[in-house]
Amino acid sequence: MLEILNQHNWLLLSCLLSLGLVVGSFLNVVIYRLPLMMESRWRRDCCELLEIEKEAAGDTPLTLSTPNSHCPHCKTPIKPWQNIPVFSYLFLAGKCSECGVRISIRYPLVELTTAVLTLALAWQYDASAALLGAMIFTWSLVALTMIDVDHQLLPDDITLPLMWLGIAFSLAGATVSLQDSVLGAMLGYLSLWSVYWLFKLATGKEGMGYGDFKLLAALGAWLGWQSIPIIILLSSLVGAVCGIALMIATRRGKDIPIPFGPYLAMAGWIALMWGDQLMGYYLGASGLNT
Repeated sequence: MLEILNQHNWLLLSCLLSLGLVVGSFLNVVIYRLPLMMESRWRRDCCELLEIEKEAAGDTPLTLSTPNSHCPHCKTPIKPWQNIPVFSYLFLAGKCSECGVRISIRYPLVELTTAVLTLALAWQYDASAALLGAMIFTWSLVALTMIDVDHQLLPDDITLPLMWLGIAFSLAGATVSLQDSVLGAMLGYLSLWSVYWLFKLATGKEGMGYGDFKLLAALGAWLGWQSIPIIILLSSLVGAVCGIALMIATRRGKDIPIPFGPYLAMAGWIALMWGDQLMGYYLGASGLNT
């Protein structure tokens, strides 16, 4: 099957595009429901810790599969033909078929973005275990980016499995060497952990969350320790530019927190695609490769 896909490039591209759209639709569910599931779990844990009886809500427990997708306004279940990525949104003119309330444009945008990013991987990878790993890596970053934008939260449910999967793929020989992967996870975590504590000792404030440490550890596990400087540099530059632009556009104060996870995710994906070239340019400009 892999040979057929590699021999017929159009077939590989079609499969990646279709798979990206379907996964993008599922990521919309993850982005919306996972933070709610975590909040529910935290409340339950707090009630148990404080020995408070939790009130019975009588509702169906929220998971990634239940209850079925429905309109948040009129609660009408979404039919299968209304849940086709991107196309259903266009067919319904961006409105619920029952109550006419507008559907957020973000849903098809996440689906389309996921599909485009998945399709772009074909320019770097043949049909192989490395391509599978790159897809999992990409999809995880999309979910983490949107959750961090919405809630300033990078869930352990995604970052930690992503890190261990990076080490597992390196052990199978699909990505970097196992040594580079383990060192990348260690360096990624400890570098931001050190910055966090230096900033806190100097200012008494927390400059970032622990989720950022774990995300950079996951990026290092997939891309190797050599990628960490490039990722930190890219994410810091993009974060600084976007942060200043947001403060000017929205007139927000400098004390308003801005999530750093999306910039780490963008830098990590860029390093996945063009990390070797960027490292070459960097070493050439700094004169370190002479």
